[in-house]
Amino acid sequence: MHIAFLTPEYPHSKIANSGGLGTSIKNLAEALVRKEVKVTVFVYAQKEAMVFEDNGIQFHLIEDKNYSAFKWFWYRKHIRNYCNSIIKKNKIDLIEVPDWTGISAFMKFSTPVVMRFHGSDTYFCHIEKREQKRKNFWFEKIATRGANAFIAPTDYAAHLSTELFSIKKKVVKTIHYGIELSHFQNEDPLTFDRGMILYIGTIIRKKGVFELPIILQKVTAQYPDATLFLIGQDAPDIQTQSSSTWQLVEEQFKMFNITNYTYLGPVAYSGVQEFMRQANVCVFPSYAETLGMVTIESMALQKPVVNTSIGWAQELMVDGESGFLVHPGDHQQFADRIVEVLKSPDLGAEMGKKAAQYVGEHFDINKIVIQNIEFYKEISAS
Repeated sequence: MHIAFLTPEYPHSKIANSGGLGTSIKNLAEALVRKEVKVTVFVYAQKEAMVFEDNGIQFHLIEDKNYSAFKWFWYRKHIRNYCNSIIKKNKIDLIEVPDWTGISAFMKFSTPVVMRFHGSDTYFCHIEKREQKRKNFWFEKIATRGANAFIAPTDYAAHLSTELFSIKKKVVKTIHYGIELSHFQNEDPLTFDRGMILYIGTIIRKKGVFELPIILQKVTAQYPDATLFLIGQDAPDIQTQSSSTWQLVEEQFKMFNITNYTYLGPVAYSGVQEFMRQANVCVFPSYAETLGMVTIESMALQKPVVNTSIGWAQELMVDGESGFLVHPGDHQQFADRIVEVLKSPDLGAEMGKKAAQYVGEHFDINKIVIQNIEFYKEISAS
């Protein structure tokens, strides 16, 4: 088989940026190559056009373009024409597209299309209970009509996206994201920085970052030596129109007279693991995800995790065994769970061990890739 991916991001030094979406594609693409499946990755909205090969994967960087009017249409047409030329030339059997912004709207590909629900604007607006721009829903709705089938990383994302886009008579299958377990080894899980709390993720409202100052205040009242480290790209805040969410969060820290925090900004993907290994506990008080890659990565490194309890999170761990699930708005309970881990190294060690076992059972990319291949074959043959 020959599978292609269309994506706005991918973790590679030649590509502008990446987040969880890009990481999930990378993990799958590399696993597909190991199974002798050919893989092509089209990355749009790049600074310059480029074609190269790395790790057995062929990359096509599609340059961003400016148009005097209707860029939303003409740039999509440019992407479609370019992809179709490569699809035909290299005999690609199927292309996978993301749901975000409905980039594949108005694109007719010369091969079957699978859309993966990484998290559309429609999905996130619904969860966050905020108004969505009509054109964003329109693009995403049209894009779903052009897909032959769908993959979701959790049952929660599958059911909600199916409902929001009124998808009928098309296959929607849940296949979790996977990680290469050999890349997440922690040879000495009992060695870490006591009291170190780690948050990893974009500094954005939907990730629950505004809850962190209140939670940290309550943690410090019980465990004065606790310190919070935050890693992630700063983002604008939609609600206040501020250009920096971090600036708003830091104002809250100062308002509560909290000084035991350090914002590290974005850290290279290769360096994030070292911070995970150093952490006493990892925290993810998110209000909106489809799965949460950094959550399962932390678990794979035998880290105890205090995670949001909303929807999708129920599929990531067993509460009280392989992690803690707490609603991010319940500041006292979230803090209490963190303190439980900080005060009990034995609890943290046992929970981290069970977390890694859970990831091995449910998120091993070498198992997940087989599910993807079987689904790709089913759709390409239909």
